[in-house]
Amino acid sequence: MQASGPSRIVLKGVTPPADGKSLRVNADGRDVAVFNRGGALFAIDAECTHAGGPLDEGEVTDHRVECPWHGSVFDIETGKVLRGPAAKPIRAYRVISEKDGLVLEPRPLGSGVPAGH
Repeated sequence: MQASGPSRIVLKGVTPPADGKSLRVNADGRDVAVFNRGGALFAIDAECTHAGGPLDEGEVTDHRVECPWHGSVFDIETGKVLRGPAAKPIRAYRVISEKDGLVLEPRPLGSGVPAGH
């Protein structure tokens, strides 16, 4: 059985954001927010599932990002909703930094599997 959804996404020429920063990238037609937390890279879909707020502009604390529009909070490792009003999780990605760019590997939606595992 083959997994549904996008497969490995290569982002040539994209460099990771600086520590404590985020970056919005287009990954095969999807807007994805990439976060750097102490040198560890995390990525989730960039739009909140509640009203489409820009998660790459949200405040990040530990491994949580708060949507700047209505305050929903998501885990940047798993995509799980930690606080509403959003009710649906967002896709999370494993991020691999390579010499010529970044590689995103989508995780199953709502998998709850922390990045790097």
